[in-house]
Amino acid sequence: MTEFLLGLRLLFGSGRGNRIRFFLMAAGGSIGVCCLALVLTVPAILDAHDARAAARQPVTSAKGPADGTLVLQRDDSYGSQSFTRVFVAQGAGGARAVPPGLSELPSPGEVFVSPRVHELLREAPAVKGLLPGREAGVIGPAGLAHPDELYAYIGTERAKIAADGRTLKDFGYRYAPFPAVDSSTLTDVRFALATLVLLPLGIFLSVCARLSAASRMRRLAALRLLGLSSRGTQRVNAAETVVAALLGAVLGLGEYGVLNQVMSRAGLPGLRWYPDDGALSTTTVAICLIGCPALAWFVGRKSAREATANPLAVRRTAVPRPPTKWVGLLLLSGLGIVCGFCATGLMGRPASSLGLNALLVVAGVVLTGVGLVLTLPLLSYELARRVARTTQSLTLNLAMRRNEAEPGSTMRVVTGLVLLVYAASLAQGVLIQLEQVTRPYGPVQEYSLPLSKLGAQQQRDLAEVPGVGAHTILMNSWIDLDDPASRSFGSSATALVATCAQLEELTVRTEGCVDGKVLRLVDRNSSVGSELRPGTSFPFRFRTDTGQDETRDITMPAERVVYRGYEASAVGGAVLLVPPSALPADARPRDADLVLVGSSDPGRVRAVLDGIAAVAPIAEIELVGLNVQGLEQISVVETLLALGMIMGLVIGVAAFLVSVTDRAVERRAQVTAVTLIGARARTMRAVQCAQVVLPLSLGLVLALVTGKLAESSYLITGGGAVRWDVEGVPLLTLAAVGVVVVAGVGSLPLVGRRIDPELIRRD
Repeated sequence: MTEFLLGLRLLFGSGRGNRIRFFLMAAGGSIGVCCLALVLTVPAILDAHDARAAARQPVTSAKGPADGTLVLQRDDSYGSQSFTRVFVAQGAGGARAVPPGLSELPSPGEVFVSPRVHELLREAPAVKGLLPGREAGVIGPAGLAHPDELYAYIGTERAKIAADGRTLKDFGYRYAPFPAVDSSTLTDVRFALATLVLLPLGIFLSVCARLSAASRMRRLAALRLLGLSSRGTQRVNAAETVVAALLGAVLGLGEYGVLNQVMSRAGLPGLRWYPDDGALSTTTVAICLIGCPALAWFVGRKSAREATANPLAVRRTAVPRPPTKWVGLLLLSGLGIVCGFCATGLMGRPASSLGLNALLVVAGVVLTGVGLVLTLPLLSYELARRVARTTQSLTLNLAMRRNEAEPGSTMRVVTGLVLLVYAASLAQGVLIQLEQVTRPYGPVQEYSLPLSKLGAQQQRDLAEVPGVGAHTILMNSWIDLDDPASRSFGSSATALVATCAQLEELTVRTEGCVDGKVLRLVDRNSSVGSELRPGTSFPFRFRTDTGQDETRDITMPAERVVYRGYEASAVGGAVLLVPPSALPADARPRDADLVLVGSSDPGRVRAVLDGIAAVAPIAEIELVGLNVQGLEQISVVETLLALGMIMGLVIGVAAFLVSVTDRAVERRAQVTAVTLIGARARTMRAVQCAQVVLPLSLGLVLALVTGKLAESSYLITGGGAVRWDVEGVPLLTLAAVGVVVVAGVGSLPLVGRRIDPELIRRD
């Protein structure tokens, strides 16, 4: 305890510089702890979403009391959001359960809506068609997964839902019907966040714990020479590092509390939560208040080991030993695993992510990242030694000799930025794999809407929605249900009303298309329509503007157009291509769907869905090959990965700024000495820039290579169509170049205009 108090007295009584360094350590640690708390709280936020969604889920049975309460749930979409409506018909007998967020079940004609639906009814009055009845109240937070959810309870008569409704027993399931993020996907997201945030965070906290390491080690060596024991010297060092880490942890938790209140109210794209969902748990507080000081103690103990073991060498500034080469085994081990999985992809026998492979992929990525960090000082040392021996440039010689003497000092500046580039590749891989799992791989997305629910003006407006590249109509032939022959196999057909240009936008490739003629549609990869014979006629019914029905027969021709369709497409069920000119001018098909086509990019899909909702808010939309829940999940994961990237960027930049500031203070005496010898300020600035830029460039090149290998191994074991993310290379390369420029500019202020010889006298 005496040594600990001595450390505190030395801290607060050894000048303004030490106190500034202490608060800089605490401020840097608070940023790291705030990011750590946010990462640890994300799973709790998602669990709170799912828990409330599960608690309101109706528990029903097919058989129940004759006068029991009936419920019918409908999950539709309004734009790019899910819209859930629960129809309730109260009965005199059976269960009288009430869902969370309501005090009573709605009576016939009453509607309870979520706050977002309440606002939507005023913004888009047409939504009223989805909610028959009068608004009787608002659903409380306990009954909503998140504040922006579209949810409604609608009271109705038993006769209206007797055919499809089920008897209500209670509310509350053990799991949510549509989780915010699937468990398998959540595992991938946690892995990505750990790589994006936690790995750079550990480096950043270590950097904060080792600020002004050289001056502190000289002070500890002096205490050791005065007779203080080795353990006592380490306790003195712990007084500064642990107290700074503890103060930073407390500040970081406070910063997170403010950030949670702001972010929960403002919301993130695709992700909203209540402030209580993001409240700090006991586990998170314990990890931050115990783990961060423990890390600071470990780093401080390791850094003080040399001062306690050989204090004379520290006081006399002896040349440190070169970095050990054994740390390179971690990087080689990780690359061995990663390259092994990449080799399976090159040989056409990609490994799966089942069993032991799942652990090996994670181990390979983590070992590669950790090995990259630990190997950077060794690589910097070797690079500096080789360049210093061969160069004839004074600038490079001075820069490399300093890096050779202190390779770890420079690498503390660049490690966070190198890790950011490495982690960015993994984030791209997680997002690519998620899109392949949740949606069919293809460049287009189709939207199908019942034509009978749309007016003529709405049909024209939908074709002009931004993001819609083509539009067409799929119409079904008429079947006489009273005629057994009409209900036989092969007596009906689906026709695609489109031009050849529209058909080309709906398919991968077409052959033999002629405008203005009825043609047979043939997909070489499908047997749809193979049983139909040329000459067969199919009746199609149309409704004229005067409200009269008109029937027109279309005969299956012998001429055909051969096409290759996408994996999931509404065109796959059509057997006839009918030009728009062949339809009656003043009539519309009765049994038909309007098909819109646009880009499959998730952002474009959400924009098109919102555009459709603005034109036809109550129309039923079918996303061919994709559901709205999957689209919402992509949005949540994109938000989480973007949040992780932002936190990783903040941590990387903070580590760079803290390290550069610390390095500027520590190197003042050395810079002053070289300047007094005769070196010009321009030369010294070039020296300081080269000391950072050269090892950083080496680390970034290694990060790009290892990052792409780790991403490819992740994609190969995922089993998707994309295994080599070539498109992401230019973006990461530009990011790496930007990092080098920023680091070079940030190193220039190390050399000031004023020379203070007092720094050398004190040294």
